[in-house]
Amino acid sequence: MTATTAAPVAPVLTAGAVLLDMDGTLVNSDAVVERCWRRWAERHGLDFDEVIKVAHGRQGYASMAILLPDRPVAENHAENREMLAAETSDMDGVVPVPGAPAFLASLAGLRLPHALVTSADVPLSTGRMAAAGLALPDVRVTAESVGASKPDPEGFLKGAAALGFEPADCVVFEDSEAGILAGKAAGMRVVGVGPRAAAFGPTVHVEDLTSVRVADAGDGAIRLTFG
Repeated sequence: MTATTAAPVAPVLTAGAVLLDMDGTLVNSDAVVERCWRRWAERHGLDFDEVIKVAHGRQGYASMAILLPDRPVAENHAENREMLAAETSDMDGVVPVPGAPAFLASLAGLRLPHALVTSADVPLSTGRMAAAGLALPDVRVTAESVGASKPDPEGFLKGAAALGFEPADCVVFEDSEAGILAGKAAGMRVVGVGPRAAAFGPTVHVEDLTSVRVADAGDGAIRLTFG
């Protein structure tokens, strides 16, 4: 008798709402982010490889506070405004993460509750989603909406509240350490997207969004299948 090996069972999550990070999760903006932060690192005499590890997922002023801990907060906020303006004016190389168009279309087409929760401000998030050819969710939590950057959970908690769901009923999609920590701190399950995410202990990890299937589970619930 020949032994057979059962096929692995694809992970499944059921949620009331989905909260979506933008950069690295829906939009690949690495080229722009790295150009802008490389210039900033050179200006301050810092190692770019160390800078970019900190910068992913956080608002600029929060990254600067970590990298230049003795600098006045006001200077970080001033340079953050400059950074946002530079990133907003540079859309070269901004593309959708594989699977993002179909994934967002499924959520919107089935009228399932979802929100964008991003460290970008309104102009930057609007520009990058448009450059990637992605439709903006009706509900957005942006940099202007929060007083604390990821890994603080404020943004995700505000996203859940805006959609009318408890944190435990939400699933977060994130790519960065700061974002994954924020989702966990909010009491939510986290889908880690892309190579950066695997190291930070998400509930489920996917290489991109091509393997994610969205369905209406009935009674308003969202069924997410991976693989």
